[in-house]
Amino acid sequence: MAEVKQVERPLSPHLQIYRPQMTSFSSIMTRITGNGIIVGVLLLVWWLLAAATSPAYFDFVNAIATSWFGDLVFTLSLLGVWYHYLAGIRHLIWDTGRYMDIKTAEMLGWICVIGSVVLTALTLIIIHL
Repeated sequence: MAEVKQVERPLSPHLQIYRPQMTSFSSIMTRITGNGIIVGVLLLVWWLLAAATSPAYFDFVNAIATSWFGDLVFTLSLLGVWYHYLAGIRHLIWDTGRYMDIKTAEMLGWICVIGSVVLTALTLIIIHL
């Protein structure tokens, strides 16, 4: 067989070269929050299944769901829901072909981040009233 000649190609520029941009950050955050929501849903489903199983098993799962760990999971899932919602609205706006210039796209990314934090805080305030 003929020898395969290795082509000397430069490595593709990656994180060392490019400056992080809001659009790339928001894309990554949309994926992270989508997976984070799944964790909250799994805990909720586990809690509901335990409620349907037995009082002793429900007490066990309820202790986890209402502990600091459960509060953290549900709070981060709530943050993920709000971020995912706002990012979805941003993408619907982009689907119309509007606000796609760099300055406005970055502003919409910041609106998603800040808006999700504010809406999460408001939701927690309303829940705890």
